[in-house]
Amino acid sequence: MATTQLTYANLVPNGNLAQPAGTTLVAAPTNNMQLADSFPELTLLRVSNTDDDTALTITVKAGDHPPALAAGQGDLAVSVAFGTTQFIGPFESGRFVQSDGSMLIESTTTTGTITALRVPRNT
Repeated sequence: MATTQLTYANLVPNGNLAQPAGTTLVAAPTNNMQLADSFPELTLLRVSNTDDDTALTITVKAGDHPPALAAGQGDLAVSVAFGTTQFIGPFESGRFVQSDGSMLIESTTTTGTITALRVPRNT
């Protein structure tokens, strides 16, 4: 299974950030996306669906134990209507962090982009 690595676009306290281009979505089950060294409580996903007639589903995978004590609540699946953008998160590390500190994300299609935004801690 190929994994596409996502990187954070850091939001700037008392400043601004030009809208990042994002990473093209990859489709499950043969591909997924990973946010290594994640900070779930400071993570906001911006998902844009560029298709003109089909919704997509973004799934943030439940973590594994340890350290995800709330992983039993399962995955988080969010539908993104065609031609729209959704902001998803922030997330609970006790539910979504993997044992290697990453977060895993899956998409049903490749028609869109995803950006991982990191909210500054001291704002």
